[in-house]
Parts: sequence; C-alpha cells; structure tokens
Amino acid sequence: MKKLTDEDLDKISEIAVSSAQDFVLSKVSKKEINDIDIDVEINYEDVLDINITVNLLFDELSAADTKVADEAADHALLEIEKFLDKI
Repeated sequence: MKKLTDEDLDKISEIAVSSAQDFVLSKVSKKEINDIDIDVEINYEDVLDINITVNLLFDELSAADTKVADEAADHALLEIEKFLDKI
C-alpha cells in the first residue's frame, strides 16, 4: 500500500460515513430512525487502523434489528478496502 496523504485519509473518512449511512438507509426506513451517529477513528502511523462505530436510535414503534448498525460498520470497512485497492 502506498503512503497515504492527508487527502487520502479525509477521503477514507468520507467513504466510511457515507457508505455506513447509505447502508442503514437501505435497510431501515428513515421514518424509523430518530438519530444516527457514525464515529470514524483513523490511526495511521506504521499501519492503517480504522475503527467505525454506528449508533442508531430507533423510533419506539420500529421493528428494525439493532444488528444493522454493526452491519453498516462492516459494509463501510469493505468500501474502504475497495478504495485502498484502487490507489
């Protein structure tokens, strides 16, 4: 993997947030979500370490599964891997 620039790291953060949010909204109606919080932590020294946490607050009438938050984080990591393969 090439040495990542600050622009690359910014792009990785953007990819993480947008792909996680898009994934959640593809699985759960926006009406069922009261709040979505996506936290991306990137540590890049010798190796690239990315931690993505997705927290969802569903409407009390929602039947959505809370596992969608973990699935969204996993999906975001896959999208980041695709980006890294291209650069």
